[in-house]
Amino acid sequence: MDKEKGTPLSNWETQVRKGALDYIILLCLHKREQYGYEMIKTIKNVAGLSISEGTIYPLLNRLKKDAVIDSRWVEMDTGIPRKYYRITEKGLKILKEMKISWKKFNDSLGLLSEEKT
Repeated sequence: MDKEKGTPLSNWETQVRKGALDYIILLCLHKREQYGYEMIKTIKNVAGLSISEGTIYPLLNRLKKDAVIDSRWVEMDTGIPRKYYRITEKGLKILKEMKISWKKFNDSLGLLSEEKT
C-alpha cells in the first residue's frame, strides 16, 4: 500500500495516532516522570511515532487541567529548569480503563479481520 503523505493510508494512520496520543502519553508517564522533550524522544524511539512540540505541549496542558497528570519544575546544574510531568492517581485509573478499552477495541478488530465475507 502507498504510504505517501496525503494518501488515504497516511491520512488514516495520522488520525489513529492523534486519537491515541493521550493514551501514549499516559503510558510514557506510567513508569516514571519525564519532561516534554524527553517524552517526544521516548515516543519516537519506542513507538516509532514522530510528535512535535507544538502537538505534545497542548496535550500535556489539557491533561494537567483535567488532573490526569501533574508537573513540577526541576532546577538543572546547567541550563534552564525543566518541567517534569507525572501521572496522578486519577490518571492511573484512567490509564487502567484505557488499557481495557484498547484491548477490547483491538480484539474486536482482530475478530473483524478474521471474519469471512
